[in-house]
Amino acid sequence: MVNFSLEGKIALVTGASYGIGFALASAFAEAGATIVFNDINQELVDKGLAAYQEAGIKAHGYVCDVTNEDQVNALAAQVEKEVGVVDILVNNAGIIKRIPAIEMTAAEFRQVIDIDLNGPFIVSKAFAPGMIKKGHGKIINICSMMSELGRETVSAYAAAKGGLKMLTKNFASEWGEFNIQCNGLGPGYIETPQTAPIRVPGHPFNEFIIAKTPAARWGKTEDLQGPAVFLASDASNFVNGHILYVDGGILAYIGKQPK
Repeated sequence: MVNFSLEGKIALVTGASYGIGFALASAFAEAGATIVFNDINQELVDKGLAAYQEAGIKAHGYVCDVTNEDQVNALAAQVEKEVGVVDILVNNAGIIKRIPAIEMTAAEFRQVIDIDLNGPFIVSKAFAPGMIKKGHGKIINICSMMSELGRETVSAYAAAKGGLKMLTKNFASEWGEFNIQCNGLGPGYIETPQTAPIRVPGHPFNEFIIAKTPAARWGKTEDLQGPAVFLASDASNFVNGHILYVDGGILAYIGKQPK
């Protein structure tokens, strides 16, 4: 019997007050996991706690900046004391700045790298010792199609997500002997409140995405839930260092021939 259950497991999803992180944490809760999440300030944590409560999920929320090593180490100690040793870590917290490279300042570039690449390194390093002590663990890094592709205005994001792909492979290499599997989940273009203004029929970007996607639609957050549960469960115990792209086939597709 394939075991997709997360019963008795503790899952930490960073930046999971809303959006993709919230969807993944909700799926984990449905599969039986206890949910822990953090966000950058108390307002977002409270917003997340209210959303989980409305969904019937008991979640533990903490304020923590994933780029601050002292805060992250304190979070690891606090979560272990108050909830338990984390079995599943999802490095979801991230930002994107859409600025042409020639106009982007070094400080803006560094901020994206700091949150999207240094953050997963800092958080994973803080929670891996507990997993090693426990004898098992799952780390899921939220990568991107920009881990493989470039596009105008996202040089920092693509650099960070490309780096995160290789960090995933390196964690798999270093921690595999401790029965820790580290994999990436790479969402395609997903329906979120942030993308709503550009998803209207007739909008050039909407038409571009539909044309570039063999599935001919945007993804839904629900499309990410099954793959995430697979990577978090015992069903993926021999899957390590893999990036699972959930993109409707974009990365496999050269695009439609012009008429």
